[in-house]
This record gives sequence, C-alpha cells and structure tokens, in this order.
Amino acid sequence: MRETTAVTRAGASAAKAPLRAIALICFAAFSFVVMNTMVRYLGRTGTPVPEIIWARYISHLLLIMAFFPRRITTLLVSKRKVMQVFRSVLVLLATVCMFFAVREMPVADAVALSFSAPLFAVGLSVLILRERVGPRRWGAVAVGFIGMLIIIRPGEGTLQWAALLPIVMAFLYATYQIVTRMIRGAADPLNALFYTALVGAAVSSLVVPFFWRTPDLIDALMLVGTGFFGGIGHYAVILAYERAEVSVVAPFAYTELIWATILGFMVFGDIPDLWTYVGAGIIVVSGLYVLYRERRFARPPAGRL
Repeated sequence: MRETTAVTRAGASAAKAPLRAIALICFAAFSFVVMNTMVRYLGRTGTPVPEIIWARYISHLLLIMAFFPRRITTLLVSKRKVMQVFRSVLVLLATVCMFFAVREMPVADAVALSFSAPLFAVGLSVLILRERVGPRRWGAVAVGFIGMLIIIRPGEGTLQWAALLPIVMAFLYATYQIVTRMIRGAADPLNALFYTALVGAAVSSLVVPFFWRTPDLIDALMLVGTGFFGGIGHYAVILAYERAEVSVVAPFAYTELIWATILGFMVFGDIPDLWTYVGAGIIVVSGLYVLYRERRFARPPAGRL
C-alpha cells in the first residue's frame, strides 16, 4: 500500500513538473521585462548605462551569495573555466546592447527584435557545431529575418541605430547558447550563473568610475531592482529547464512580448505600431517552427532505444 502511494505521489510530481517549468519561464519573462522597464526609466532620468550595468551585475552577484552562502566556496568549480568566462563575456556584451537599446526605443520593440536569437543559433550551429540543417529550417530563418526587416523598416527612414542593438544582442545570445551546448555538464547551473554575475561585476567595476553619477533614492532602488529581477529571472530559467524539456518550456518565453507591451504602455505610454506586431508575429512563428524542427530532428526513430 505504501509503495503504491509513493508511486502515485511520484507520478503526480512528475506530471506537475512541466506545469511548474512553464510557470517559471513565464515568471522569468516577466522579470526580464521589469528589469528592462527599469533600465528605460533610469535612462530617462539621465543615469549612465555603464552605471546601470554595474548595478545590475553587482546586485546579481550579492543576490547569489546571500541566497546560497554555503555554496560560496564551490561556486567557481568548473571543468571548463575559460569557456565559462567566455560565455559570461557574451552575456555581458548582450546586456550592454539591450540596455542601450531600451534606453532609446520601446521595450516591446527591442524584445521583439531580440527574439531573432533562435534564428541566429541555427546558422551558428552549422558553422560551429557542424550540425545538419535542412531547407525547412533555413526557410524559417529567412522568414524570421523578413519579420525583423518589417519591424525596423529601413526603406521608410525609420531605422535608427538603436534598432540594430537588439539584433546584435540576439546574435550574442545565440552564440552564448552554442557555447552552452559545447560545455554542457562542465559545471552546476548555479556555478554558471555565478560566473556570469562575477565577470559582469568585475568588468563593469573597471568602467563605472568614469561614468558615475550619484543616484537619488528612487534611482538607487531602481538600480538594485535591475540586479534583483535580472538575477532571479535567470535563476528561474535554470530551474525551468531542469524540470522540463526545452521544447516544452521555450515557447512560453515569448510571453515576454506580452509583458513588454503591457508595461511599456502602463509606464511610458508606448504603443507598438501595427507593423511591429506583424514583424514580431512572423519572428515568433518562425522561431517556434525552428524549435519544432529541432525537436523532430533530435528525436530517435521509433523502435530505437
């Protein structure tokens, strides 16, 4: 009887795991939008972006150390330390691009363009990992890039330099994903998160003295908030992917666009135009199709173990 009850409980827990993973990824998407909204607010108050980046990573670093004090002595343990540092630099550069972008353009527009990361990952997987990509996935990539062009509309004179930054950010993040595949299993996920925070804090600390502007109380709280929501968002992503397959969780990351639209309107009165929605929809659909094709490609044939 006890064994049957234990099995039933285990089955119920396993059934709930994907739902918890989906909830976590949706929470992460919301956290990232809150962070970017704070960055846009700070940009409007005149806070230098290097100072925002520094606060984001310092707060992130302190958050990890406060939540996991017993792990501090082991957080640097990794079989591929050089690659962990390189991956962390990619995240830092992606953060720089995104923070400069949301200072100059609506968060929803920047988020929509950043969704092109899976499209870049397809091309990089061929160049770096030597993976085979069929014509259907290449077609989805081409359609996704058409969606990007619809959003930035260079032929109508609406292209601004800030619109290129989320695209660069997407490329950097796609490279980060490729590197993550290359060093999978080299370190505990929390250790990888710690490397990201440590490298970001160290590099930004060298730069921030040249741009420092003493914040008032509200700005100081916002600066701490960027690190809090950024750090807790990344940790929620880690927990989500530990509980369910990528194919189950990844599509719900696109809820970030919904949150970005809502908060952008509530806080700044930003309303994306029709073409932004059209382009974002094309990018999202093409990204989901790439994910679907990758899942089918990775699935073993029926009857094989």
